[in-house]
Amino acid sequence: MASRLLYVMDPMCSWCWGFAPVVEALAEQAAAAGVPLQIVVGGLRRDQVAIDAAARVRYLGYWQAVNASTGQLFDFDHGLPEGMVYDTEPACRALVTARQLDAPSAWTLLKLIQQAFYTEGADVTQASVLVALAERAGIPRIEFAEAFDSQAMVDATAADFAWVQDLGIAGFPTLLAERDGQLALLTNGYQPLEALSPLLERWLERAANA
Repeated sequence: MASRLLYVMDPMCSWCWGFAPVVEALAEQAAAAGVPLQIVVGGLRRDQVAIDAAARVRYLGYWQAVNASTGQLFDFDHGLPEGMVYDTEPACRALVTARQLDAPSAWTLLKLIQQAFYTEGADVTQASVLVALAERAGIPRIEFAEAFDSQAMVDATAADFAWVQDLGIAGFPTLLAERDGQLALLTNGYQPLEALSPLLERWLERAANA
């Protein structure tokens, strides 16, 4: 019986950055049982206005809360660079493109995007930044750039957003377990590994014995 985990997230969601070590451990736990984990992008923001000083203070407050709860590191001085438009669609599309071209590299690219955005002050809404990160993830630059700019990837990204919206998922990170088309919710929102690992273990056992 086909089973998989679905990680519904956005690479520019700070709580997803906080959740990164947790989902990595859960992915290893699932992989040991032969269950893959796939990224589904949710589309956190589609802002078209540059970040101003007040918005930056508000967003940095979210970052500080994530840092306090999870210990994940942030560059509070250089993050959210002035003039950045907080549109997460390009970063989401980069992950969809990587998932299409070479599925394992999507996880590598996710890490690189998150690290660049949260710890290096990079503007990961820019195609040039995303292409460079994809190349670091092992995807040929020209192949990635052409696919990233294609209408097919725009449509595939929109399809992820629509699927997430149709399920009524409003918060990230969300982790779903799927078996034979039936979805079970493992978490909606950040939870530590010690809370989620036993839940996943029980689901894996039921899936194996079904």
